[in-house]
Amino acid sequence: MAQRRFHYELAFEHYLRAKAIPYVAVDEAKRAMAGKAPAGNLKSFDFVVYSKSGPNLLVDVKGRKHAGKSGRSLQNWVTKDDIDGLSRWAEIFGRDFTSAFVFMFWCEGQPPDALFQEMFEFNARWYAVLAIRLSDYRGQQRPRSAKWGTVSVPSRFFNETALPLEKLL
Repeated sequence: MAQRRFHYELAFEHYLRAKAIPYVAVDEAKRAMAGKAPAGNLKSFDFVVYSKSGPNLLVDVKGRKHAGKSGRSLQNWVTKDDIDGLSRWAEIFGRDFTSAFVFMFWCEGQPPDALFQEMFEFNARWYAVLAIRLSDYRGQQRPRSAKWGTVSVPSRFFNETALPLEKLL
């Protein structure tokens, strides 16, 4: 088992176990080198999640805090390194795998039912889970901060495209 330092990753692992979804947590300290590129130059991902019917997922978990109130946009930014790393890992793993971001939204309280399709409680915190394929994200990404090397997709696109994880599986 990989060491999980962030509550978002711990919550996601709890979610996978509760749903009996098979997975492997990636231990970044022990990952293999990809091709001739030093491992330090290739950003890792967090989980391999196995599907019964579709491609398996290479998942990069992105934790975001959300007020848990309707009308608030969902922060969906990632770094360019996240995009490049997931793209490269998808090439390495091959056609039976696809890359995805899983956004874990930590809500300050239990949000209204209509705000998220899937919610769960873990360690006295409420989380919502939304997943989006890297290919979908990449097709709509826009620069967010040149200084920090971040990109995001328009809120409307994210709201229409991001799904509960099980729908991607």
